[in-house]
Amino acid sequence: MAGAKKSVKKTAGKKAASKTSAAKKAPRKSLAKAKPISSNRASDAVDEQLERYRSMRDFQVTAEPSGGSEKTKNEVEHLPFCIQKHAASHLHYDFRLGWNGVLKSWAVAKGPSYFTGDKRLAVQVEDHPMEYGGFEGIIPAGQYGGGTVMLWDQGTWEPQPGHEDVDKGLRDGSLKFVMHGTKIKGKWALIRMGGKAANERKPNWLLIKEHDEFERGEADPCVTVDEPNSVVTGRTMDQIAHNEDHVWNSKDTAKGKAWYRQVGRSETSEEAESAAIEKKRSMNVSAFEKSLSKLPKEHQPSFIAPQLALQAISPPTGEGWLHELKLDGYRMQARKDGSGVQMLTRKGLDWTDRVRSVANEVAKLAVDKVTLDGEVVVLAENGTTNFADLQASFQDGATNLLTYFCFDLLHVDGHNMRELPLKQRKEMLGNVLDGANGDHLRMSEHLETNGEELFHKACELHAEGIVSKKAMGRYSSGRSGDWLKMKCLHEQEFVVGGFTLPSNGIQGVGALLLGYYRDGKLIYAGRTGTGFTQKTHKILRKKLDELIESTTPFEQLPGDAKRGAKWVRPELVVQVRFATWTADNLVRQAAFLGVREDKSAREVVREEATVAPRPKRSGKTTFDAKPSEKIAAAHIVKGGVAAKNLTTMEHTPVRLTHPSKILDETSGLTKQMLADYYWAVAEDMLPHIADRPLSLVRCPEGSGKPCFFQKHVNAMLPPGIGSVDIADKNGKVEPYITLSTAEALAGLAQMGVLEVHPWGSRNEDLEHPDRLIFDLDPDETLDWNVLTGAAADVRKRLKAIGLESFLKTTGGKGLHVVVPIAPKLDWPEAKEFAHEFVNVMEKANPSLYLTKMTKSARKGKIYLDYLRNERGATSVAPFSPRARAGGPVSLPLKWSDLKLPERPVFRVAEFESWKGRLKTDPWKAMVGMKQSIPAEALDGVRTRRSA
Repeated sequence: MAGAKKSVKKTAGKKAASKTSAAKKAPRKSLAKAKPISSNRASDAVDEQLERYRSMRDFQVTAEPSGGSEKTKNEVEHLPFCIQKHAASHLHYDFRLGWNGVLKSWAVAKGPSYFTGDKRLAVQVEDHPMEYGGFEGIIPAGQYGGGTVMLWDQGTWEPQPGHEDVDKGLRDGSLKFVMHGTKIKGKWALIRMGGKAANERKPNWLLIKEHDEFERGEADPCVTVDEPNSVVTGRTMDQIAHNEDHVWNSKDTAKGKAWYRQVGRSETSEEAESAAIEKKRSMNVSAFEKSLSKLPKEHQPSFIAPQLALQAISPPTGEGWLHELKLDGYRMQARKDGSGVQMLTRKGLDWTDRVRSVANEVAKLAVDKVTLDGEVVVLAENGTTNFADLQASFQDGATNLLTYFCFDLLHVDGHNMRELPLKQRKEMLGNVLDGANGDHLRMSEHLETNGEELFHKACELHAEGIVSKKAMGRYSSGRSGDWLKMKCLHEQEFVVGGFTLPSNGIQGVGALLLGYYRDGKLIYAGRTGTGFTQKTHKILRKKLDELIESTTPFEQLPGDAKRGAKWVRPELVVQVRFATWTADNLVRQAAFLGVREDKSAREVVREEATVAPRPKRSGKTTFDAKPSEKIAAAHIVKGGVAAKNLTTMEHTPVRLTHPSKILDETSGLTKQMLADYYWAVAEDMLPHIADRPLSLVRCPEGSGKPCFFQKHVNAMLPPGIGSVDIADKNGKVEPYITLSTAEALAGLAQMGVLEVHPWGSRNEDLEHPDRLIFDLDPDETLDWNVLTGAAADVRKRLKAIGLESFLKTTGGKGLHVVVPIAPKLDWPEAKEFAHEFVNVMEKANPSLYLTKMTKSARKGKIYLDYLRNERGATSVAPFSPRARAGGPVSLPLKWSDLKLPERPVFRVAEFESWKGRLKTDPWKAMVGMKQSIPAEALDGVRTRRSA
């Protein structure tokens, strides 16, 4: 029967799909053309509803509708709805229901789903004016909700029978309605979530499809995938983003009205639209050819050395700059001439065969000869780029994933474009690319907005940063201040001067020794030991073995860097991302991203940030930074700002899909909040988990749904995750998860990791633990003061044999007492010592302590769990969340915290209220502490083992 039911759902899904396709052929009705009826809602009530909407916008800056026009003060014959696909800080769908003269609005992260089992989070936002329902276009960056907006669906809606009192439904948090749209049809419900989520300024609801003939099965494609384009114009998001005629901008309100009239028409005349496009194109071609005729002629150069950007601390202020998102890929020049197309790297190497999908689309451009400047990248789901993804696509031969973003035009049909101002070159580049309609060739858009705002927005999107270019600048080969780059994270190329071998004996590398050139000498910059996959381990080792030398290529080297190092000729260039530069001028928390085959070692230098120019005060003098500002800028270059970010919840440097996904409904914890938390506590948490095998508790659907342990490496892990090979008791070797950087830790949020469990030993010496753990697990009927007395008892007994110990919560009802030791004992010895220790406690107080796992015997007692101290066993890490309702945290405590009147509870979602504890981390003294267990305490253990 279950199989039959599933079959019925699939059939219904197909029926819905066919009806949706049929509906496409019907004339499209606009909200603006709905028939009016008499209003029973006074205009002042509409104004009251729109008060919050208006308070969030400056209508002197944005031409978004303020609401309240005569047209919108009249209600409509049928209740309208619209769904707008909106690429702002993240892609989402704005779900809007017309009611009482306004559009009641919810932001739905994934958009609607026809599968009744999907409960899509819908965050209620401010009411919008009715005019808003006709908008499709661009909201400029820097204005509220800046980004591309598509009118994805529209139509009418009505309450379901028995649910006609919509106002009551809004108050009670239960709306049930029927949709009559082009894409969205049938019965739906909006249900407000309970608890804290209901009391937020932006309450959380769930958008749910109800059972009817339109529902689809779980395996059927989602309607947002099936029907991605505009319901009115048929355009893609990319096509909308490239159309400057549809930009809301306060400087041209007439243009704003034009888009409303265009999108609001009752029927789309495809013939008229096609003719208009053709007319515009012919006009553009005419203007383009006229502009070309005025330019100096030249033979098309075989290669043009690229213009390069200086690194800056912050974006330039004032007018006269074009700002673009910084792309994380390979810089390439596309050269088309009479004989074909070449794709050339920044050093002039021919990579045409490696990026054939791009070259094929360049060949189709409607010009005979052209030279383009741009970047080859791989796009992530959220539209950002990642060099590691690009490297992986090259290694796998997946050239279908490549996109070439063009940002400059250097030569066209025998004319030198490089003497033109950048702004004009960009305009003409748009003409050249106008006919390109493939998947691999795009124009890199720019904004003439406040660079600082765009930079912050880029960092929020987890993009690499931005590039700012002088609008009137000519193209000049080499590096100059006409182009400035600002990075959200530090990332640059380094030369490999040596490497170490893996501690586990696998064929690969343990760490790369990095350097850069200064005055012709290779300067040591630190090392990176993370970011390697099994594949890159082998690739790097093969390349490095061919370069081995007997002496170090570095000018100077700290003593600890020489230990175990193998030296190589400094020829291999790698891309590395890192948190900051230390005071010793070494990279901190560095992760390997990939090999740079397009750069030579000698051109790799340390990238220093410069201070971007500020606007002039007058026509003669420029603003000069105050001495204090210069000192601050120098400090940022030298020491970085990552330490500050570790105590805030901002600018988490990881790329997330669906960052608003709820991982704990009780506290409202989202994936983004979890990533921000991991980043904030990384400096305190990493000393206890870095370079150890880890087991992760993954909860992809949140703490209330099924979770599972993962300890082995697979292809789905985020960047920065490393592996350590470990043999099990049968000799089978498996790659275990390990990490060592804040970025890798924060990246665990992408996988829904709600718990981190490390081994008690380190990767470099797996068979000898360096900490012992006593887990005090009380019966739930015991008071807090009984548990604290037991913890104090453990501490006292450890002190009696000369061992310091440290305390933490488990994130549940128990406590952990942890003892750092020198890695001298093997696992059986460590386990036996811990067992003997708790046995003594049980014999001393059998009415309170228990050392056997039998649950029936635990009533009124504390189970002293010593089994965390055996090979392969793990325990929850300090600062780790727990996969339990509320998102509690296992947090280090001071011993004085045992005097607290109640059991302390710390939650991820409440981090702001307890983050002050990070300033006085009670476990700080544990790091590096190596205690030896007295011989007399081990005598009995060793005697029993030898017997």
